[in-house]
Amino acid sequence: MPERKVKIVNQLGLHARAAAQLVKLASKFQSSITLKRADNSVVADAKSILSVLTLAAPKGTEIFVTVEGVDEEKALDAIEEIFQNGFGEL
Repeated sequence: MPERKVKIVNQLGLHARAAAQLVKLASKFQSSITLKRADNSVVADAKSILSVLTLAAPKGTEIFVTVEGVDEEKALDAIEEIFQNGFGEL
């Protein structure tokens, strides 16, 4: 069950459009993907838009991404990349 820490780098943070992109990407994988804020331990299922929005994560927030399943490495790499690219908003 690999885990990586990512940082939200886009100006608007993890807002609705960015969250929708994340959920769409996460849903392509069989593995379960969990997001957890580093500062307050709020946890979200990356495949649920409502769950992701409960993170209320502005720019600069650090999030632990944990993936478990048959395609966990591919999923983790893809999730890390979308965060690094600022959800296409940079």
